[in-house]
Amino acid sequence: MAGFGRTRASLAGWLFLTVLLALSWRAGLPSALAQSPAPLGPPPTLAPLIEAVTPAVVNIAVISRSPTADNPLLRDPFFRRFFNLPDAAPRPELSAGSGVIVDARRGLILTNHHVIERASEAVVTLKDRRSFRARLVGSDPDTDIALLQVEAEGLTALPFGDSDALRVGDYVVAIGNPFGLGQTVTSGIVSALGRTGINADGYEDFIQTDASINPGNSGGALVDLRGRLIGINTAIIGPAGGNVGIGFAVPANMARAVMNQLAEHGEVRRGRLGIGVQDLTPDLAQAMGLARMTEGAVVTQVEPGSPAAEAGLVTGDVVLRFDGRPLRSATDLRNRIGLAPVGRSVTLGLVREGRQMEVTLRIARPEPASVRFDAALPQLAGAAFRDLDPTLPVYGKVEGVLVSACEPGSPAWSRGLRTGDVILAVNRESVRSVEELRTRIAASSGTLVLNLLRGNSALLLVIRS
Repeated sequence: MAGFGRTRASLAGWLFLTVLLALSWRAGLPSALAQSPAPLGPPPTLAPLIEAVTPAVVNIAVISRSPTADNPLLRDPFFRRFFNLPDAAPRPELSAGSGVIVDARRGLILTNHHVIERASEAVVTLKDRRSFRARLVGSDPDTDIALLQVEAEGLTALPFGDSDALRVGDYVVAIGNPFGLGQTVTSGIVSALGRTGINADGYEDFIQTDASINPGNSGGALVDLRGRLIGINTAIIGPAGGNVGIGFAVPANMARAVMNQLAEHGEVRRGRLGIGVQDLTPDLAQAMGLARMTEGAVVTQVEPGSPAAEAGLVTGDVVLRFDGRPLRSATDLRNRIGLAPVGRSVTLGLVREGRQMEVTLRIARPEPASVRFDAALPQLAGAAFRDLDPTLPVYGKVEGVLVSACEPGSPAWSRGLRTGDVILAVNRESVRSVEELRTRIAASSGTLVLNLLRGNSALLLVIRS
């Protein structure tokens, strides 16, 4: 019993100690909580950035003529009756794209050329739902950039960023109006830089991104995390027109250079240096003793009397820099020349026989003169033609004659010719120069069948006497 008594006393002591500890813990709980780490701040978000930049991105509603209205064959009553086509006038088409306000004071908006290409009317709608009719200032199909203008107060513009400073892996945000849903934001990274080969006829230096760019995003903004415009969303590669993470944007530096010329001249006035170039490949670099160099453009031709010839450039020079900025390829050099205004002085950094040097030369006007056939062929009155030359994107890819100008409302215009068309053949006989075009026209019996290249499309145009 004595032992049992001691056990009971011990048990009572343990119970007392346990209760005392429990009461002490409860009494000290508020104090302990007060000393716990402070709650974490709000989660990471892009909301402040999006709120700041989205007012500068607009929706562009376009009313355009149908392809039927632009097809000269389908406008021909005889052709329509022969194929039993309806005589009713084609209905206008509605489409939507996006744009970016880049100058709030002047109401200037950048978008894609293909968004407004056939537009008869364009209406810009802001994020605050105000709408304005837009005026086309100018458009450049070679870079797929167009410039619109609206008269409005209280606009918000996006500042330009330096797209040449982008790196693969940089975070970006794409803003636009996909599928007509309304303004939408997607995010991703820069997947690649300097992409080419998307449009064989244009000046290309695309930013590739995995931020979703879907139909309707065209002309919208690609923005960095500082809220600066670093690209104009332009194209995607994907099945059935859907996004699979491969989107392309025109770099902001290229878009800005085009915008400045469109604002000043209503068009891009491209000049020339008078050189032919090709990429510096590893094999060429090794053969020229430049094994450590992997990027640049090799001069393969210098036109006599050109700015390049006057500055002393020779075949075999390797151009590494344009106005102090490194060059990646021959396409990169061609883009820089094509976007430099006529009359501007530029500096080329190059290597000649192992020696580095710099050469300064001035961008010259295109040399080939345009020819008109107004008297010889009234059906083509209002159109001017010239030979293809190295300043043109199609040079070296096709043989033909460029329609360098076609006045709206002229006989040539009404029969379907447009500025920028390339005539490949007349009555199924190929033409390689203006002189050959003149000969083919003179030998025709009155009706002309012209094979044309318009952008990426091949057309057949019938011109009756």
